[in-house]
Parts: sequence; C-alpha cells; structure tokens
Amino acid sequence: MQLSVIGCGYLGAVHAASMASLGHTVVGIDVDEAKIAKLSQGVAPFHEPGFTEILQAGIDSGRLTFSTDFAAAADADVHFIGVGTPQRKDGQGADLTYVDASVASLVPHLKAGSLIAGKSTVPVGTAARLAEIVAPTGAHLAWNPEFLREGFAVKDTVDPDRLVYGVADATRDEDVATLDAVYASILERETPRLVMDYATAELVKISANSFLATKISFINAMAEIAEVTGADVTQLADAIGYDARIGRKFLNAGVGFGGGCLPKDIRAFTARAEELGKGDSLAFLKEIDEINLRRRQRVVDLVVDSFDGSVFGKRVAVLGLAFKPDSDDIRDSPALDVAVRLKGLGAEVVAYDPEAIENARRLHPQLSYADSLDAALEGSEAVAVVTEWKQFRELDPAETAAKVARPVIFDGRNVLDPAAWRAAGWTYAGMGR
Repeated sequence: MQLSVIGCGYLGAVHAASMASLGHTVVGIDVDEAKIAKLSQGVAPFHEPGFTEILQAGIDSGRLTFSTDFAAAADADVHFIGVGTPQRKDGQGADLTYVDASVASLVPHLKAGSLIAGKSTVPVGTAARLAEIVAPTGAHLAWNPEFLREGFAVKDTVDPDRLVYGVADATRDEDVATLDAVYASILERETPRLVMDYATAELVKISANSFLATKISFINAMAEIAEVTGADVTQLADAIGYDARIGRKFLNAGVGFGGGCLPKDIRAFTARAEELGKGDSLAFLKEIDEINLRRRQRVVDLVVDSFDGSVFGKRVAVLGLAFKPDSDDIRDSPALDVAVRLKGLGAEVVAYDPEAIENARRLHPQLSYADSLDAALEGSEAVAVVTEWKQFRELDPAETAAKVARPVIFDGRNVLDPAAWRAAGWTYAGMGR
C-alpha cells in the first residue's frame, strides 16, 4: 500500500521505517528540514536499537522516502499521524498544536476514500473533532494508538501485543478493512485486533499509561514505608508479584518513571477529566505524580546525608542520564533531574551515559560530563546509579572501589547486589532496601 507518516520524531520515524519493512511504500513528512535530511541519508536522529538497520534497508529498497512537502502524501491510501502531544506550557493538558497543524496541512491533499489514522496520544474527544474537519474531503478518520516501549520500539511496531482500531460507525467496515490491509502480515500471526469507537480507542492508550504509572508509584510508596520500617521492598515486590492478579512487571522500586509519555500523559488525563467535570475520578493520579517526583529527591537526600548535610565541593559520579536504558531520551528524566539537583546544591557532578550525553549537554551545559565510565568514577566521593544500563548493572564492586576516592554508592534503580558491594567495602544504599 501507499502510506504517509506525518511527524518523523521518535514515534513517526519508527512507524514509517517499520511499515516499509512490511513491504509498504512509505513517505515520512516533517517540517524539520534538518531531521528530514538526516533520515533521508539513513542517519537516525535518536538512539533506538534496530532502528538504523530498518531505516537504511527501507531507503535502499526505494520503499521509504522523506519530505518536508505535504504534497508528497497526496497519493497515499493511509496517512498516519505520529506527531508529539507535549504538555502545554500554560498548564497540565496536552498541547494539540502539532496534531491540528498536521491535519490542516493534509486536508488540501486528501483524496476521497483515503484514511487518516491517528497514532498520537490525545485527550478523549479529539478524534471526533478532527473527523468533522476531514469529512468534507471525502476522506475518513480512525484512531490507531501506538504502544511502543523505548528500547523495543521496532519490535513493538512490527510484532505488537495488540492492534486497536477506533473507527466511525458510518464507515466502520471500510476503515477496518483498510487497516487490516496495512497490518495484514501482523494479523496473520493471530495478533489480537480490537475494533471500537473513537473515545474508547483514545482512552485505551492514556489509561494503559496511567495504570503503569500507578503500579510504579505504588511500589515506590511501599519503598517509602520500607525505608522507615527496615523492610526490603525488592523482596516485597517479588512476593506480591507471584500473585497472578498483580504480576511482577513494573514493580521495581527506584528513582521513578520519566520519558516523553507517562509523566505528561497522566497530567493530561487529569486535566481532561477536570474539563469533563470528572476531576475526582482521576484525582489519585496527582498523588501518583507526586510520589514519582519524591523518589528523585530521595536519591539526592541520601547523597547529601552521606556527607553530613552538605555536598558542596564533593565529587559525585552520576551514572545515567537517559530516562531508561537503550535510549538517549532525556525528556523528564529522573536521572538527569538528580544530577541537576545535586549540581544546584554545589556538588561537583560528573555525569556519564552511553548514549544521552549530547542531549543532556544541550539542555544542561552547566553539568560536567565524562567521556567514559572510568573517567566518571575516577576520584569520586559518591556514586549514584540512576539509569539501569547493562554496564552499570555489571560493575565489579572490587574493581570499582579501586577507582573512587570514597566507596559510597547509591543504587537508584535497585539493580546491584547489596551484599556483594558491602563485602567489597562499599557503603551501599538502595531505594526501600
């Protein structure tokens, strides 16, 4: 099929390359000329395992191209909207500027019977509003939310755990058939496919993210209790995770969640509920957000306490800047936030991350960045592990002790073995352990 993908950021670029890998002819469109130039040359503008390979393969095959001109989408049968919906600068709600602009720019190039399929995370009610704008062109609109995990985005696109179609009653069968044709090879593997109305499809994504945020903050709340009672939150999570109704995933206490989805999505969901007169229904999400932010400060407090109340002039190695491993995404990153807070208290912060240093440097040039893990550790008086990269998880306690000036480590992700580190002479502190 002929497809267009509007927006070539993280979501859109991965979707475009993935659709080309499934055999479709795809044009990715974005107003950012520098980004389009990079993608056209097969250069990934972000770090995502497996993406560069399918990007280059798509370009080499001739099935994948990029443009800044919306007219390039004119021949497409399906137009995917994959632009960002960041938090508004003047409030908690989602900024729909890019979604609205994408649809407005597409309208002059739509042909009757073509389909716009929204993938961006939007407030409930957005699809119905956009459908009215699209209707006079004879094109249709569906909502087809994405469920990508950074670090696994390519797999989650070509081998998703489910497909969700939000469609209008009047064109239901036609639009379902069109999306089925797009995802034919995925559906052949008996991937679950759920067809529903616009509002339900919009709620699926935002409620899924809210539930995951709730689960993470729940175990972090338990970590707060564990810290004052002497309990071990990791063993607690293991024990309750055996309950099939609960499960062990997303029960890892630590410095909390971040990234471009969960934080802004729970805030936007709360704001939308208030607009609908149902603010009380989602009031708990405000506490979820507050718990999450408290855990960042908890790491800072642990470091400060280890220096008897002042980190001024103390060399602290902060290991991790991205919000999660296998990513260079620093949006709302707890790790970067910890580094900035320590720097603000006068610490000599030396930060290291395998992929996110350049992104962090652009946003926070006041921090010092190490070119290697060893350089970050050298002479440090405290070490804070705040992103669970494999090379941090696999640090040897004895070898690491020889590189630092003071063997004190703060395990912000609970990924280290406390007994092994203590046996090597380290003062170890985890989160809720």
